Amino acid sequence: MLARDQRGVVFPSPVVILSILAVAMAGVAWVATRNPTPNERQVTPAAVTHSPSAHHSSYSPPKPKHTQPSGPTVDRGKVVVEVFNNSSISGLAGRVAGQVAHAGWQVVGSDNWYGTIPASTVYYPPRLKAAGHLLALDLGIRRTMPAVTPMRLDRLTVILTGPTSTSTH
Repeated sequence: MLARDQRGVVFPSPVVILSILAVAMAGVAWVATRNPTPNERQVTPAAVTHSPSAHHSSYSPPKPKHTQPSGPTVDRGKVVVEVFNNSSISGLAGRVAGQVAHAGWQVVGSDNWYGTIPASTVYYPPRLKAAGHLLALDLGIRRTMPAVTPMRLDRLTVILTGPTSTSTH
């Protein structure tokens, strides 16, 4: 019987080397692209008192308490709004779109949104930031964010994950 030579080095196959490199690259990409500080803001609506007439189907936006303007004036009728439903509640976007139009905004459509949104949100392009915050207050939505792709940058985009405080009345 012949004795085997036990000397030598066994190199891993190219597949193993490529797999290790792919895992390392994915780890580097994850660390490089994670965002430790969220760009989210909570919008706190002004205190609203509910009267017996508050349960009517008509909706009017809250009136400002002071007479001096504190920021840019928003003409609701000139701001275009789209409303999307990201919940399992059938017809929610249509109902909220009706409320948005009744409040004076220019609604151009409502549809379903496919994706993952953590909470009902008003998305705004940079030039419509003040309008986005006002619409969030009108709807009782606490979350506003800058618009992202594939959202259009000429309008406000509302994505609903459940009923808003105004859609339950």
